[in-house]
Amino acid sequence: MDGHELDRKRFEREAVEGSGFDTVVEDVAAVRAGDVPAAARVAATAIHVAAVAPERLCEDWDRMCLGWRGHLPRAEAIVVEDVAPGSVPDDFFPALWALVDDPDAGTEAGDITVRTAALAGLLEPPFWERVASMTHRYPGVDDAAAHGLPDRFRFDDIAACPPGSLGGRLHSLVVDEGFDLEVLDRDDLGLSDLQPPLDYVNTRMLQCHDVWHEVAGYETTGLHEIAISAFQMAQFGHQYSSMFLSMVMTKAAFTQPIEGTVLLLDTVLAAWQHGRETPPLLGVEWEEIWDKPMDELREIVGIAPYDSPYDPSLLEILRNGVA
Repeated sequence: MDGHELDRKRFEREAVEGSGFDTVVEDVAAVRAGDVPAAARVAATAIHVAAVAPERLCEDWDRMCLGWRGHLPRAEAIVVEDVAPGSVPDDFFPALWALVDDPDAGTEAGDITVRTAALAGLLEPPFWERVASMTHRYPGVDDAAAHGLPDRFRFDDIAACPPGSLGGRLHSLVVDEGFDLEVLDRDDLGLSDLQPPLDYVNTRMLQCHDVWHEVAGYETTGLHEIAISAFQMAQFGHQYSSMFLSMVMTKAAFTQPIEGTVLLLDTVLAAWQHGRETPPLLGVEWEEIWDKPMDELREIVGIAPYDSPYDPSLLEILRNGVA
């Protein structure tokens, strides 16, 4: 067995077993110091909470924030004292490595969405029961879900909104840039069949993803799609976002362990802190404030725009070889 394979086997073991508080904090700090193996340990922690122990998601990402940014988010901790041991199906890691080794993975948004969803789809029903149980703990989730699955947004409502308002900006995305009013069709995905509150959370996330882009100040670029995944994960423990970020971090750790991981940690942890410190957006009734100017609307819901540490178009610039 060569060193490459040994490293992957060790990664798999660490991803299943997880790590302790000090280890997570020290690992992200070690990445900043140029420690290559630490990048894989950080990615293994991300895989652990995405595929093994969703109860540790908030705790471990808060600890990454502490190790990288020097402080915890100013938000109430979401901690579970007793976390049951977990495992992953036999086909999980081969599917993960197929994504890591594919040089084209991530170049097309639609493809990476489908493949990440397929990776999450390998996880078994007991895991999803744990995700559902943990999701109840996030602020605002139960209050929002108590209203039942949301009605679809209506195109006529946003078409009537003035330019510069939230509705007007969403209308421009749909008409001028070809976006869909909802990211994916909720019925095609069978979201109403998920157990509560995952039925509500996933339906609302797909419905409001582009709304949150506008309100929270995330542009529709590759880097900011990564960032908004961390924002969503921080807001309500979104499991797909957790899986997506863990896959991206694993790919970086095994291809560009320091440069790529530093870029991701800067971007993702700034967005994680942003999401943790923003009041819950899940239950905001946007239809009642479509016509508000963005500055006024942000004051109403209590959000400041994302402070991006890099040019939002950085990935496109690097991909196209533009200095």
